[in-house]
Amino acid sequence: MFNNRFGKTFCPERSISSAISPNASLAAKAGARYVSPFVGRLDDISHVGMDLVDQIVAIYDTYGFETEIIVASIRHPLHIVEAAQAGADIATVPFATLERMIKHPLTDIGMERFLSDWKKVQKR
Repeated sequence: MFNNRFGKTFCPERSISSAISPNASLAAKAGARYVSPFVGRLDDISHVGMDLVDQIVAIYDTYGFETEIIVASIRHPLHIVEAAQAGADIATVPFATLERMIKHPLTDIGMERFLSDWKKVQKR
């Protein structure tokens, strides 16, 4: 009659640097389908939010929990890379951050030089 699927969102931890993640562990033990650490909010208060994701992934791997990790409060493209490297299942990414992923200053400079060189070749 009831679907046992639920999620635990907003997982700031009292002991960010500890070796365990109590809220995420309890959520997984209770059968949560998803857990969602808000990494940007932790960064905002001078903690490394991605450290929490690393801890959760390690715990879930150790104990075989099937709870999926949704990394939330993404602030910049590096968060996305770090979430993937850590083994998170999903990341909620603001559109502005996606735009920043495809725009890189070195790519822009390279394209400008290429187009400038191409115009010189066409004039010959």
